[in-house]
Amino acid sequence: MEVIFIKDLKNQGKKGQVKKVKDGYAENFLIKNGYAVKKTKENMARLEHQKAKKAKEDELNRENALKEKEKLSKEVLEFKVKTGAGDKVFGSISVKQIKDELDKKGYKVEKNMIDIDGTIASLGFHDVNINLHQDVIATIKVHVIK
Repeated sequence: MEVIFIKDLKNQGKKGQVKKVKDGYAENFLIKNGYAVKKTKENMARLEHQKAKKAKEDELNRENALKEKEKLSKEVLEFKVKTGAGDKVFGSISVKQIKDELDKKGYKVEKNMIDIDGTIASLGFHDVNINLHQDVIATIKVHVIK
């Protein structure tokens, strides 16, 4: 029997995947527990409709991310830090501090979207990547001053 997975099931199938499985397994486990539905014309049409809807949504999100990237690329965040002898910085700039600063400027960025290479623990300019979409990455400047 061929089934269409409607939920991800580890080591069996991903959502939207069509797979041939044994009849008993399909009826007694996959369909019964809501992991899959039988492959029919109606269910295939529903799957295609969902894929088209998801692709349209994804394209809209990508366009919004590109607009956001334009704005973010112009931003320079300044952080004032305490320094010791030889301009050695005490501590470092964290992802949370960057997120808070971006929130103050009106950007909706989550902590897991911010990607810092190493640590920001020296004076000067540093590049920080922000993953806005799976294929849209904005780079902002972080300026650390005394």
